[in-house]
Amino acid sequence: MAEQDITFTSDGLQLTGTVSTPEGLASSEKRPAFIVLHGFGSTRHAGNVTTPCTMLNKLGYVTLRFDFRGCGTSQGEQGRLICLEQVEDTKNAVTFLQSHPNVDPNRIAVAGSSFGAAVAVYTAGTDKRVAACISASGWGNGALKFEGQHGDNYPRFVKMLEDGRAYKAKHGKSMIVSRYDIVPIPEKLRTHVLKGSIMDMPVDTAQSMFDFTAENVIADIAPRPSLLLHSAVDSVTPTEQTIRMFERSKAPTEMHLFSGTDHFMFAEKNQRVHEVVTAWLRDFFPVSGDAPGLKALDEHH
Repeated sequence: MAEQDITFTSDGLQLTGTVSTPEGLASSEKRPAFIVLHGFGSTRHAGNVTTPCTMLNKLGYVTLRFDFRGCGTSQGEQGRLICLEQVEDTKNAVTFLQSHPNVDPNRIAVAGSSFGAAVAVYTAGTDKRVAACISASGWGNGALKFEGQHGDNYPRFVKMLEDGRAYKAKHGKSMIVSRYDIVPIPEKLRTHVLKGSIMDMPVDTAQSMFDFTAENVIADIAPRPSLLLHSAVDSVTPTEQTIRMFERSKAPTEMHLFSGTDHFMFAEKNQRVHEVVTAWLRDFFPVSGDAPGLKALDEHH
């Protein structure tokens, strides 16, 4: 596997990323590629990004992982994560990869975990250039996600949004809040929050997530394939979020719920998750040749 640090432009901002190519790739050979998106306030170096990238490279795919604007070493207001702006970053990453000498421009897929999964689904649903989509521990309805995440503390979260709007009206800038006031994470899982992740964010970030509804566009991914993964019991994002997306999707979409994993399933290097993803890739987005799963679906119809 060969890695190259790169930059590309998104809405006038320079974003930093890493392109990884599989071993044995000829200089002029073109392969399908994956853009792997990081989670909430994280960076491209997080385990739930680097682990799937390594797996995909070993299977023969080119990968691109990059820091969203405002995260890591990318330009942009630090910590300002606005979901639709992250969608634009991902679309501009597709544009960048289409010109890469080792990438088939018609076979670029997106994958992501948690926040990155929601952005991946929305990007695939609104950009026909995306050939396939993998969502891990994702969400499709921001308001319902927050209600499930905060439980009895949900009224406090809603008041934080209200206070944020009042603060901005009075001061002309966004109120800053803790990342854990936006997305609570149990202490036992906080070791997965990468050093260098954003810990304080404008409340505008929470509002943008509250308003974000990837479930409204997931049906538009079809007939391109998508794979939805979630832990059967998720300590961060309610499992029902992926179930809701699956119910609103169209074939060919697969959903798998896993016992024995938690929210950061890609970082856990779970063997069953690896096996499911590998089988799905073979059937719906292979490195070369026809996709037998899609062929069978066409014959059925």
